[in-house]
Amino acid sequence: MPFDSSLAKDMFRVSPGTPFRLADHDPGWSGNNAIPKAERKAYGNDILNTSRHELAETQELLYASDTWSVLVIFQAMDAAGKDGAIKHVMSGVNPQGVEVTSFKHPSAEDLDHTFLWRCTKRLPERGRIGIFNRSYYEEVLIVRVHPELFAAQRIPGVTPTAKTWQQRFDDINAFEKHLARNGTAIVKFFLNVSRDEQKKRFLDRLNDPEKHWKFSASDVAEREHWDAYMEAYEEAIAATSTSHAPWYVIPADHKWVSRAAVAAILCSTIRDLGLAWPKVDDAKRQEIHDARRRLEAE
Repeated sequence: MPFDSSLAKDMFRVSPGTPFRLADHDPGWSGNNAIPKAERKAYGNDILNTSRHELAETQELLYASDTWSVLVIFQAMDAAGKDGAIKHVMSGVNPQGVEVTSFKHPSAEDLDHTFLWRCTKRLPERGRIGIFNRSYYEEVLIVRVHPELFAAQRIPGVTPTAKTWQQRFDDINAFEKHLARNGTAIVKFFLNVSRDEQKKRFLDRLNDPEKHWKFSASDVAEREHWDAYMEAYEEAIAATSTSHAPWYVIPADHKWVSRAAVAAILCSTIRDLGLAWPKVDDAKRQEIHDARRRLEAE
């Protein structure tokens, strides 16, 4: 079978302080090839469906307990399936308890603040799940690959050097540690799509008129920087996967694999918070008793 939901976290988590290379993670992984693909896919879909039901239940518990919030970060190359993963994994969740933020190019106002500012404004409140489709990690990814974007931030006396990126890693780690200490559970997904599969998905968009709206010429242009992006991702993930904010490198060439893995890991993350329904004291029990008696007497 592709994977068991209870083991998914261990399978795809990047352990802090250990050597990490993207080359060691197969984007096309889909489980034991000795098992027919149809069986593996059916099993993955079962995990997705089971996890969606669990998420619907645990989200209500998350809201009722009003102690933790959950921040889910998705990073990936274009066409890796971020939007689809969010749509399919969160489809059964009450939309009142979830907020999805897609971060595009920073505005002039964003550029007048620190690189964490615009994401800080969108952090989830207690009892809610916040999903970042791209995030502050863009500041050590696309900004690193395109130094001219760094110049637009106008930071006095700072230039894009190896020291600068390390300092940003330090800032991100400190920021995430602060969030974790104050009741935000953080789970970070890198959807690991291969260059060949990305090309295939781009061509699907170009050849299907109903998918033309998804296409952007900049997506193809960014493929020219593939190796630079892989280097930036590899270093960023290695530097910022921590015990309180782990990275999970998810095989993304098969969408049924990535969606099942994301769903299972997210469920496990919330389950491990040890949430409990609010305790009802004697006064509240008396109120419930009195209200029931009045309604039944009508």
